[in-house]
Amino acid sequence: MEENKKKITTASGAPVPYYQDSLTAGPRGPILLQDFFLHETLSHFNRERIPERIVHAKGSGAYGTFTVTQDVTKYTRAKFLNEIGKQTRIFIRFSTVGGEKGSADSERDPRGFALKFYTEDGNYDLVGNNTPVFFIKDPRKFVDFIHTQKRDPETNLKSPTMMWDFWSLNPESLHQVTILMSDRGTPFGFRHMHGYGSHTFSMINDKNEKVFVKYHFRTEQGIKNLTGPEADDMRAKDMDYAQRDLFDAIDRGDFPKWKLFIQVMTEEQTKTFKWNPFDLTKVWSQKDYPLLEVGVLELNENPDNYFAHVEQAAFAPAHVVDGISFSPDKMLQGRILSYPDAQRYRLGGNYEQIPVNRCPFMVNNYQRDGQMRVDGNAGNLPNYFPNSFDNNREAREYAEPAMHLDSIIADHYDRNENDDDHYTQPGDLYRLLDMEQKQHLINNIVAAMSGIEGPKKDEISMRQLCHWFRADMNLGLGVAKGLGLSMDTLAEHMPRQ
Repeated sequence: MEENKKKITTASGAPVPYYQDSLTAGPRGPILLQDFFLHETLSHFNRERIPERIVHAKGSGAYGTFTVTQDVTKYTRAKFLNEIGKQTRIFIRFSTVGGEKGSADSERDPRGFALKFYTEDGNYDLVGNNTPVFFIKDPRKFVDFIHTQKRDPETNLKSPTMMWDFWSLNPESLHQVTILMSDRGTPFGFRHMHGYGSHTFSMINDKNEKVFVKYHFRTEQGIKNLTGPEADDMRAKDMDYAQRDLFDAIDRGDFPKWKLFIQVMTEEQTKTFKWNPFDLTKVWSQKDYPLLEVGVLELNENPDNYFAHVEQAAFAPAHVVDGISFSPDKMLQGRILSYPDAQRYRLGGNYEQIPVNRCPFMVNNYQRDGQMRVDGNAGNLPNYFPNSFDNNREAREYAEPAMHLDSIIADHYDRNENDDDHYTQPGDLYRLLDMEQKQHLINNIVAAMSGIEGPKKDEISMRQLCHWFRADMNLGLGVAKGLGLSMDTLAEHMPRQ
């Protein structure tokens, strides 16, 4: 039987005669410098942790399929959407946003919803969240916003004061904060929540006609959320319950499914929309822009190694395919730059050669060298273009139509008077909730704002209260009452209009 067992080897393949005993000078002597396998083992151990993602650090993932169920070729020529019944392999990663890898799955936080479609025209990454909007609409603010969700540089503790200070000074965040403070801010695992592309994207058909779209993934498992107290209890019971729930469901054959819908807006309609249609803090009315079914997403395969697949998965909104493109959404434009850059820092310049990120179809370019090049580095082929040796060409037939811009004037500021309306949509959302959900929202806001501390406590609290009142008077009154503020106190501290 012994001869049938596989030999343990070093990373270079040399057999290891003694795995558990270091090479020493005599049975009790010091370890010798020549024990290279000990060096290899300890050195590799020191490098087992790649840099943690700055955001979305803790996540879960799975493989699956996307199947087209409706004809959408009038909108896009994307090959993976070109016929009913067509099936494309996908990988998905769910995540919490603000916490570290060891944080709890039940934290009040948006959830990442990132998809990689392995299409014959290259990999398409749709990197969204479980909310249709975001806290900010300009990438200039992103770093500062994320800093407020991390740890205080003085105490190294999470700081409600930092969060609410930023949100109260940026009323555009109110729509997302309203969602976050509702029960939707603590979903019951990943299977029971919707997913969104969040940004506005574009689709281009075979006639080179362009429309703008928003993506909606609707869970077939039904929406299920935790209340604030239930989320607190879950943190104590099982910090990894969302990961466990997803893995166990797939393992027992209970494959989660989502239906994909799109909203469609023409270029002409973007000019008459009440708000900036590319503003990430706003939604499009489903009454005016109804949901159109596209297909079904099913998760049916657990990765066999978490690190190899989930931790090394790298998503970037810059990865689009023919028939799908970008929009003037400022946040999307910023992410086109920042996400690939983050992946190159975290995983190296050749991160797209890692199996979970590798395009299963042809990849052909002149990128060479760099750390962790594992594909043969294109052998003896030329590393420049044009050249006289290979038979490569530019794929001009894949060019997309030019983007029509309203202005070519460089400007830092929005000019549409409706762009500063940060209150209508959050107010509408509050008024859609039933009485129980409204009370949960108020309770969660009060619990979160009660953590504001320091000499600026009253200033920050009153500034944020102003936003709640402007969204809906009853919402503002409910929060004020929960914070124990009397009408006299409100009258004294509220800013004059």
